[in-house]
Amino acid sequence: MKELILETLVVGPLETNCYLLGCPQTREALVIDPGAEAGLIRDALHRQKLRPVKIVLTHAHADHIGACAELKENTGAELLVHREDAPLLTDPHLNLTAYLGPARSFPPPDRVLADGDEVEVGKGIRLQVLHTPGHTRGSICLFGAGLLFSGDTLFAGAVGRTDFPGGSMKELVTSLKERLLPLPDAVRVYPGHGPASTMGVEKRDNPYLTTDW
Repeated sequence: MKELILETLVVGPLETNCYLLGCPQTREALVIDPGAEAGLIRDALHRQKLRPVKIVLTHAHADHIGACAELKENTGAELLVHREDAPLLTDPHLNLTAYLGPARSFPPPDRVLADGDEVEVGKGIRLQVLHTPGHTRGSICLFGAGLLFSGDTLFAGAVGRTDFPGGSMKELVTSLKERLLPLPDAVRVYPGHGPASTMGVEKRDNPYLTTDW
């Protein structure tokens, strides 16, 4: 298969990374974490000649879901989120829009995900769902084709906050040590905010991976 199509869009006031992952043969695409600016996302899909078939949320906080309803309505793409974060979509206090404003409820998912599930798109593109609670109860990372879309579980040199409802530093550290540390060094990390990295760099430099908590 030809090289995957991958584009990063930085959207919204909290500068969330929204990722477009497309198949060069079928032009089908995943949209990962459409946090805001649905028009910008649609324009990028059009420019790349991609047809979004699935919207995948690494977790259901406002800055990662803000454009999911409009994008779903306009494209017909399926909405996927881990079962533990599905209730956040319809609760403005849990999805944090009640605090960031305006308070919003979002459509329920078309499919709920669990650890070990696969998200497929196009010909042969498969991402494995890694359940990595800590930032939220239903936080996930998506792993496949040498790529890790880590949401707010892992950043370059840091990790996501754990002081929101459902957050737990203990669970986050467990997720990092048990689910992400075993991944090969060459895996490219695409986080929910900030620059990309690799697992090798994070294993060496990220204090949350190098410290014995």
